[in-house]
Amino acid sequence: MPRARTPDGVDRRRLRRVAAVATSLSALIATSIVAGPATASEAALSCALGRTDAHHSEGLDSWNGSYPRPDRPLNAVMIFLSFPDARPSTAPQELSRAYFPATSGFFDRASYGKFRLRPHVHRSWVRMPRSSSSYGIQRDWDAGRRSAYLRDAVSAADPSVDFGRYDVVYFVADPDAPGVDSDATKVVNLEQPMHADDHDLRRFVTVFEQSPPDRNVLAHETGHVFDLPDLYHRPRNGKGDWDTYVGDWDLMGSQFGLAPDPFAWHKWKLGWIADSQVDCVDLTSPALHSLRTLSAPKEPRAQRRPRLLVVRTGTDSALAIEARGAMGNDRSLCTEGVLVYRVHSKTPSGSGPVQVLDGHPGSSACAGTSVYPPLADAPLGVGESLDDAADGVRIQVEGRTADGDWAVKVGRG
Repeated sequence: MPRARTPDGVDRRRLRRVAAVATSLSALIATSIVAGPATASEAALSCALGRTDAHHSEGLDSWNGSYPRPDRPLNAVMIFLSFPDARPSTAPQELSRAYFPATSGFFDRASYGKFRLRPHVHRSWVRMPRSSSSYGIQRDWDAGRRSAYLRDAVSAADPSVDFGRYDVVYFVADPDAPGVDSDATKVVNLEQPMHADDHDLRRFVTVFEQSPPDRNVLAHETGHVFDLPDLYHRPRNGKGDWDTYVGDWDLMGSQFGLAPDPFAWHKWKLGWIADSQVDCVDLTSPALHSLRTLSAPKEPRAQRRPRLLVVRTGTDSALAIEARGAMGNDRSLCTEGVLVYRVHSKTPSGSGPVQVLDGHPGSSACAGTSVYPPLADAPLGVGESLDDAADGVRIQVEGRTADGDWAVKVGRG
């Protein structure tokens, strides 16, 4: 029977999926679930992909030490840059409110309180020595002009900013300056670091947003500072759909997505999900697994339940399975359920290292609000299944427990 949909394309029945699951289901999961790995080494040996030389590799068996890991409080400085060809119309403190505390709050929710991004806003404009138009600011920025911009910014700010105190540096250009192009906002990684205050400066977040800025733009760029890749697809000549790989799921795909909470794979990589919250699936012995909704609040350590299932499919590939619900950073999503995606550790940033599998390839959802409606209803609901022919894996959602966890069966297709 056709599902009733509201005019904006939201499938309300699917959004409010409530499984009629008896207490027996909870008991069944308790007796048949395959326990997660007992130690970190077991996780690394079974289903944690190895880190490769790919830019922002999705491998997570080790951490790239050239990036700060957000498993502790980190200090960030936000420096506002003005130019001789424009007079700022807004104070830095007022402009900063468009970024904080929203960005810190996003990471606090995403990390279950494990990571605190502590912003320090420089209270006065820092004057650049040259006009905004002279730097040629644009998305695919000339490397020489970009380097000149950064050298001028560091030099201009150094007398009043102690760079040695900060883990993250945001340079925010005057949004009213004529040479500022909002499409140029990005993280710049330097092979040869700059040096200031006895401190090596290897990466900067260069912000060229208009006022107000794009939603979640600073959280997206900060994700790169923590070695997360771009998950969007950049079409040839910039013409076409950018969101075919992951749609609304994970802000590293689109900062406008309806479900921007980072994938469970990324939370595992960043240290926000522990090895004990990951089940490495053994296809030789099919079993019923329990999944805690990804954005659900953290539990006491003794009561932690899995938030990620992983099926190793190759040397550098895996299937990841997680549950998404309308809460926390995902409060605006339009389809709750069990989401399945492929991960490739040798695929570089921007080339599709993560690809969501569509659980409903014949339909779409949230037209007008979703960045890519065909994947907005990708998750599986109770009683639904997905056959991944490429990897020979079948994922079936059996029900939900009394406390809201999802019961998922994984086996050979």
